[in-house]
Amino acid sequence: MRTARLRRAGARVATLFASLFIALTMAFALGRLSGDPTANILGPTAPPEQREALRQQLGLDRSLIVQYLDYLRGVFTGDLGESLQFYQANTTMIFERVPYTLQLVGAGMAIAVLVGIPLGVLAATREGTWWDRAASTLALLGQSVPVFWLGMMLVVLFAVKLGWLPAGQSGSPRHLVLPGVTMSLYPMAHIARLTRASMSEALAEPFVDSARARGIGPVRVVWRHAFKNALMPVLTIVVLQTGILLSGAVAIEYVYSWPGLGQLALQAVQFRDFPLVQAIVVFGAVVFVCLNLIVDVVHSVVDPRVR
Repeated sequence: MRTARLRRAGARVATLFASLFIALTMAFALGRLSGDPTANILGPTAPPEQREALRQQLGLDRSLIVQYLDYLRGVFTGDLGESLQFYQANTTMIFERVPYTLQLVGAGMAIAVLVGIPLGVLAATREGTWWDRAASTLALLGQSVPVFWLGMMLVVLFAVKLGWLPAGQSGSPRHLVLPGVTMSLYPMAHIARLTRASMSEALAEPFVDSARARGIGPVRVVWRHAFKNALMPVLTIVVLQTGILLSGAVAIEYVYSWPGLGQLALQAVQFRDFPLVQAIVVFGAVVFVCLNLIVDVVHSVVDPRVR
């Protein structure tokens, strides 16, 4: 039994490292397909000799295999190179911006969990009623509305028309409200729909009928018996959605001028700063692999059958 568990854990870790390796390779390939960065650095009128000198300085005159091996060696030694645009170490710039993105993702996921789970439970416990239809409609709208459009509408209403909240930038908790609400919309809808489906299955199980027959109150039956058994897929999606938000915050950070990792990635793409783009992709891939490992650990803790 122990050998089988170790074999499964080893296979899972190998799969995650293979995914990480593929992500690193794709980041390198996309960086080389983005064009010659010397044109952006020196300008289109720079003489060919000057551009060739810069190519040699950046190592772009070497073969792709040599560049790729140097890139992998840098990744595994923690050296993610230097930005062509800002002339700073990419690792330093990423860790300066990560706290802002974490604030935004944390606020968005907190709102998504606090609203999405009760909404899903409400829909499951009142299945077929107008509560259920209203909650399901809200969840469907949440997954259909583009976050870019929603962000602009919230700015127009609450910042421009009403003047209640700042339109962008960071600095105080008030600056976090509008981008946090915008970021929470999609994961909240996803969590609500999954919670409803998972709770509906749990409420139909015989142990729930048994709990009711023993005279246990409806609130305790729902939250202590049914919800406990419906929790594992909800926890999984919360962790995975956190990874997706970390890697997909570009649009929201752009709308609200939020100085996070997404804003930095956008600037890097616009300048064809491929070392910085590669570094951000590497960082995102490592975070996503770590979150998948967390999901596995959470599964084994919540459901002993997974061990």
